[in-house]
Amino acid sequence: MSRFFSQKYNRLEPYTPGEQPKERKYVKLNTNESPYPPSPRAIEMAEAASRNLQLYSDPTASALVNALADTYQVAPNEVLPTNGSDEILNFAFMAFCDAEHPALFADITYGFYSVFAELNGVPYETIPLREDFSVSIDDYINRKGTIFIANPNAPTGIALPLSEIERLLQSDPDRIVVVDEAYVDFGAESAVSLIHKYDNLLVTQTFSKSRSMAGARLGYGIACRDLIQDLNTIKYSTNPYNVNSMTMAAGVGTLSDADYTAKNCQSIIDNRAYTAKELASLGFEMTDSKANFLFAKHPVIDGKTLYTELRARGILVRHFEKPRISDYNRITVGSREQMEILIQTIRTILEENK
Repeated sequence: MSRFFSQKYNRLEPYTPGEQPKERKYVKLNTNESPYPPSPRAIEMAEAASRNLQLYSDPTASALVNALADTYQVAPNEVLPTNGSDEILNFAFMAFCDAEHPALFADITYGFYSVFAELNGVPYETIPLREDFSVSIDDYINRKGTIFIANPNAPTGIALPLSEIERLLQSDPDRIVVVDEAYVDFGAESAVSLIHKYDNLLVTQTFSKSRSMAGARLGYGIACRDLIQDLNTIKYSTNPYNVNSMTMAAGVGTLSDADYTAKNCQSIIDNRAYTAKELASLGFEMTDSKANFLFAKHPVIDGKTLYTELRARGILVRHFEKPRISDYNRITVGSREQMEILIQTIRTILEENK
């Protein structure tokens, strides 16, 4: 840290992304990327857009906005595309949180929430998950502030039913509820259907997971017109050209190829079930994940040791140091071949550690 760094950020703890190693080829199951390539239509349209990179991208992202609106049966002015869902989440912290409206989120959830709060000088409170790592909506009912709920949650993968999200929205119509649905396409219920019923709901999603576009950085928010207008005020005050032309085009291509996305999601769901069954046969305990990852621990080998042993054998998973979850590893669900390699390697490690 230099002597010029602003004091307002000197205690900021940045988000730690998952490893993206360059030194060797790994079976990479640590950052919840899709094992499948993007839709051919996405690649084709991105390539066509690359021929006009001398021009700024469309600040309104009109083609992408219209495609998203058609996909979700909402109005174009109820959609805002962003540079990954991280950007729409940061916009929400900027627009809807302050000293009078602190941020509320779980103690074990997406690590960027606390970073966004600190970055924007927003007071926040973390609400402990239950012992089984599920979110208790009752713990949020009588608290003041803007609520951020990842559904399914990360890194646990546990999803709330839509009825619980609605109960939270009904409990206090005068506070914003942000539902982060990065993993919703792998078996959870989306809250997008509620945006016309509740004007205090913002739903965020991403193209990174189910649509195989993590490297393109494309996310979006869906909410009533007035909330989107608020978020657009933040966007046009920071970076009007926040989504590049190739990413916009790839997004439109992906949305036009919904069958491709659905097929990949089903393959991941099937591979998740296969992997969960195999891990259970080896003695692992897991949460009921509705995401493209499993959250697992073993009674004999601790999480850090398993992570280290797997890494040494060329397999990356994600380990967290927080005390409540240090025995667990988050394992991205990849292709069937990748999961078979994982299971066989774990079987070998357990044999060696008897």
